Amino acid sequence: MARTAQCCCGALRAEADSEPEIVALCHCLECQRRTGAPFGVAAFFDRNAVRVSGVSKVFARRSDAGRKLEFHFCPECGSTVWWEPEFYPDRIAIAVGAFADANFPPPMRAVFARSRHTWVLMPAGTPSHVAGRDSVLMD
Repeated sequence: MARTAQCCCGALRAEADSEPEIVALCHCLECQRRTGAPFGVAAFFDRNAVRVSGVSKVFARRSDAGRKLEFHFCPECGSTVWWEPEFYPDRIAIAVGAFADANFPPPMRAVFARSRHTWVLMPAGTPSHVAGRDSVLMD
C-alpha cells in the first residue's frame, strides 16, 4: 500500500511503498517544540521504500543520546515532513500527521514518557519508555 505524506502547501512530499516498520510517539521536549503539540508521532519506513520530492531545508540537532537527527522541512510553509535518524541509518521517519490519514496505524510504543503532559492519555497497552527506546518502561 502506497502512502503519501506532504507539507501544508504540497511542495514537499514523501511517498512510502510499504507499511511502517514501527510507529512511535515521542513526548520529548524537542518534539513538543518541533510540532507545537504535546508530542510528535513518527512512522519509520525502510529507506529503500520511500521516495521524496520537492525542495527541503534541513535542521540538524543531536538527540539526548548524542546521535544526529536531520529534519527536512518545507522552506515555503515550514512543515516538517521527514527526518533521518542516525540511530536508524536504514530508515526514514515520516511525520504521521503529514499523511493526513485518520486511519493511520496507531503508535506501537511511546518514548520520553517522563515529559508527557499529564492530560495526554495513551492507547491501552502501548508500551511507554521513561526516556529513549532502550530505557525502562513506565508502570
